[in-house]
Amino acid sequence: MSYGQGGPQQPQWDPWKPHSQQPWNGGGDGETPDWAALAEASEARTKRRRMLFIGGGALATLAVGAAVALAVTSADGSNQAGGDPSSLPPTASIPGETATAPSFAPTSAPPPLNPKDFISSKNKDTAPLGPDILFPGSQLTMGSTVYKKGPTADTTNCASAAKGTLPQALAAGHCTRLMRVTYTQGGIAVTVGVAVFDTDAQAVTAKKAADPKKGTVQPVSGKGVKPFCNGAVCRSTVNSYGRYAYFTLTGFTDGKNVTMKDTKIFATGDDLAEFAFRQIARRGEAQASAAANG
Repeated sequence: MSYGQGGPQQPQWDPWKPHSQQPWNGGGDGETPDWAALAEASEARTKRRRMLFIGGGALATLAVGAAVALAVTSADGSNQAGGDPSSLPPTASIPGETATAPSFAPTSAPPPLNPKDFISSKNKDTAPLGPDILFPGSQLTMGSTVYKKGPTADTTNCASAAKGTLPQALAAGHCTRLMRVTYTQGGIAVTVGVAVFDTDAQAVTAKKAADPKKGTVQPVSGKGVKPFCNGAVCRSTVNSYGRYAYFTLTGFTDGKNVTMKDTKIFATGDDLAEFAFRQIARRGEAQASAAANG
């Protein structure tokens, strides 16, 4: 059976219909496909897929938006306390970053009392005073050395208890009292003298005027302590603290001269000078503490 130019009628090809056949020009052997029809069909498929993709994306976006709206409604719905915007306080009543912090009047504790102030003037230094108060007990221990306390002396005539050039130095500072005490250890004796002045400036004046090589306190003997430093070479020191000047005179009880090799003499004098300083300092500390607690 032969067919004319039109040929037998081919079934209509639908690219979206399963098992439909692609159209061919003439449908006979050696004939080529209808490329124009194929291109149109491909373009139609592409457009349809694009429309399906756009439509699916829009539906997905709507679904996400609905989910977010639902979450917001659940979190801030009217069933939550304070969820109603009208219940918020006005803007002016909400503290912001520029809110001013409350200010308080500055306070400060009073400065601590200075113990030295209480021993720098007779107006503040009013506690009881005497040789047995400054040097109590029957002995004292400095480090590992024990010193036995001997006789004491107390006078308001400062010059009578000094020798050499010291009386003039005491007078320059207007000394009002001179207390002395002697300690012994082995064959060594030391007399400690504490001169009292009205002010610390007067005590400094006396200390500067005193020369340990030319004048010192008179040694105190008796009560088992032999006379010492009467004509023999002895070692003497001078210093001051507050309104007090303190002196030491150290020598051998057998009258032997002190030399630079006698280190024990120097250690004994330094110990007693240190003890005198500590006792004067404690006097100031006790009065400062009493004033602070009173």
